[in-house]
Amino acid sequence: MSNLKVALITGASSGIGAATAVHFAGIGYRLAICGRDETALAKTAALCLEANPQLQSDDVLALVGDLTVEKDCAEAVSKTIERFKRLDVLIPNAGILVIGYLETHSLEDYDRVMDINCRSVIVLMKLCIPHLIESKGNIVCVSSICGLRAFPGSLYYNVSKAGVDQLTRCTALELAPKGVRVNAVNPGVIITECQKRAGMTDDFYAKFMEHSKTTHPLGRPGTAEEVAKAIAFLASDDASFITGVTLPVDGGRSVSCPR
Repeated sequence: MSNLKVALITGASSGIGAATAVHFAGIGYRLAICGRDETALAKTAALCLEANPQLQSDDVLALVGDLTVEKDCAEAVSKTIERFKRLDVLIPNAGILVIGYLETHSLEDYDRVMDINCRSVIVLMKLCIPHLIESKGNIVCVSSICGLRAFPGSLYYNVSKAGVDQLTRCTALELAPKGVRVNAVNPGVIITECQKRAGMTDDFYAKFMEHSKTTHPLGRPGTAEEVAKAIAFLASDDASFITGVTLPVDGGRSVSCPR
């Protein structure tokens, strides 16, 4: 199945990254999936193979590593090219949420959030660009509504995602003459474990999700699968004249105002 396109997806052990990997497998991509949790990553790989019986085990490459470490990023890209001999889509999805305010956030928190949410994206882009130029491929970043709108209580996360949005626009202009498109999706509240990993208790998370029904005009939080489908659209030939876009996938939240 060497004629199939290849996508490299980071943060694929859970949430949006895992859903995107499974969706891309279902529509016929070979995959390199990256994450820090080996067990969870193996589960994603198995789900990818279940999603498309035509794929063989060699068509899904699981890469365990820490993307804040440049060596791990370089190995992820080199092993992807070694296995598949090409790269068509980069989806730098890995990210973390840290809850807190400027007065209480530590600078260590800032460095940690920026390293994974923004710096690792830059590192991966630099490594992948030569291969994407060769394939006339594209990049779909995973940003957030927090890159488009201001919210209290997650300052460093918001700053990191605003950085991803500007990175998307700037690299889109830089790479357009070389035939490489760069876009981003900006999810609203999505049903994943992201908030719990940031420290929300089960009770607070339940209230947060219930409140999300009022903050999103469509009346509910979104699903990881809905974001995955938006990513797939931007990566597809159906979006061949779209670059530099930061696409809200947020049930209308980014265009709503409190009343």
